[in-house]
Amino acid sequence: MDNLSDALKKLKITATDSTADSLEGCLDCLLQALAQNNTETSEKIQKSGVLQVFASLLTPQSSCTAKVANIIAEVARNEFMRNPCVDAGLIPPLVQLLNCKDQEVLLQTGRALGNICYDSHTLQSQLINMGVIPTLVKLLGIHCQNAALTEMCLVAFGNLAELESSKEQFAYTNIAEELVKLFKKQIEHDKKEMIFEVLAPLAENDVIKLQLVEAGLVECLLEIVQKTVDSDKEDDIAELKTASDLMVLLLLGDESMQKLFEGGKGSVFQRVLSWIPSNSHQLQLAGALAIANFARNDGNCIHMVDNGIVQKLMDLLDRHVEDGNVTVQHAALSALRNLAIPVVNKAKMLSAGVAEAVLKFLRSEMPPVQFKLLGTLRMLIDAQAEAAEQLGRNVKLVERLVEWCEAKDHAGVMGESNRLLSALIRHSKSKDVIRTIVQSGGIKHLVTMATSEHVIMQNEALVALALIAALELVTAEKDLENAQLVQILHRLLSDDRSAPEIKYNSMVLICALIGSEPLQKEVQSMAFLEVVSKLRSHENKTVAQQASLTEQRLAVES
Repeated sequence: MDNLSDALKKLKITATDSTADSLEGCLDCLLQALAQNNTETSEKIQKSGVLQVFASLLTPQSSCTAKVANIIAEVARNEFMRNPCVDAGLIPPLVQLLNCKDQEVLLQTGRALGNICYDSHTLQSQLINMGVIPTLVKLLGIHCQNAALTEMCLVAFGNLAELESSKEQFAYTNIAEELVKLFKKQIEHDKKEMIFEVLAPLAENDVIKLQLVEAGLVECLLEIVQKTVDSDKEDDIAELKTASDLMVLLLLGDESMQKLFEGGKGSVFQRVLSWIPSNSHQLQLAGALAIANFARNDGNCIHMVDNGIVQKLMDLLDRHVEDGNVTVQHAALSALRNLAIPVVNKAKMLSAGVAEAVLKFLRSEMPPVQFKLLGTLRMLIDAQAEAAEQLGRNVKLVERLVEWCEAKDHAGVMGESNRLLSALIRHSKSKDVIRTIVQSGGIKHLVTMATSEHVIMQNEALVALALIAALELVTAEKDLENAQLVQILHRLLSDDRSAPEIKYNSMVLICALIGSEPLQKEVQSMAFLEVVSKLRSHENKTVAQQASLTEQRLAVES
């Protein structure tokens, strides 16, 4: 039957009671017409009202089911046909068909559902709620020898795995085991790539990360790295990148990371270490990022520093100082920053020359590198007075910090610059450092930092300013006045939303500032006594006590 209109009419009239042969003839005619002109034929199918008929034909018992599902899959390739397919009630019977044993029916059903729900998170969520994930995972296990069905499952997983709600359901299946099993069998690049596209979004879930590690994915990834590292073929370079990126992603989970670290003795950890001196930028990057991920708890950090990782990272940075790879610089600095967090590591890393290695990147114009450089230095000098003084007297560093404090386009760099300026003063308590910062124009930035929306930054600024006032008030007097510090302190003390520690440190600072004649006059002119006396009844005892002391001091000075 080659007349489409006749086929549609006959199909609509006789679908419920016609013979399988005559139905098949109508369906063949539709498939033929769709192959010749999909869009035009789909429009005719929609207008004919035959979509509603298809719902009743989608039964496991019918010999026509595969062809009906195939037609639905074909028409749903057109975006304008997807809602009509949903409105015709085709999704529930299609979902039911995923439980049948006929492989052709399964294949066409999967295609139909995939095309109807393509690019629609709402419909994909509906499928997830209807339980398709465990069904599809089971199908993958049963029909892993059927290439077309396997591909259909992978495409479906790739689409569904993008939704957060799917990952919890995937975690309750043996998807990790099935995908790793399938991956091990693949030789062709395209097939591996298809599995990678499913693994990447799934591996964002911490439970699935661990399942993938336990299923042996890491060994597969390391094998790919070994096979492709020296190749210049495009496919191999792509595989190397995907495998090493996925490896780093697996290390973002605390449990999976710790399992692979194995107390620093693990073969995976040792293999990753060997990536850092590699000549491949991709492996250098992955190696440094992996170390940064392993360095997420104190025990691991201490072990790695004691076993020479710092020198490897510094050597890597040295290779990227002049016109270096920005992503590698960023990754290596991230690793050093994390390693510098435990107190016992700071002095060891400073002795190893980490501060000097990091300062080589002071000229960098790349905000991500600037951000990590600042964070690494800030971690290194925490409670390290000598290092803080040495860095704080480095005029080039301080001038660069002052410059970055004005980097309004890069809030992270601006915030870290302010925090490092404050840290240099707080940890060194050095007059020389304060003088260097005053001469470089840093005072106004510390005053602005005291108004930050982050309490921790406000507090760090106020403590640094109190040290400036206590140690070098005369030197900083003019800058503090120009930055309107007294007015800002009045505002902080008057604001009920200010945290107790902000009120406390503001009052400590006021007491120090009145040692300066011009600043004392400002304090007296702004009726601080009234504001401070109200704080004597503050619910926080430390604030209340400081308010009494400050009130007495102000009364004496007035």
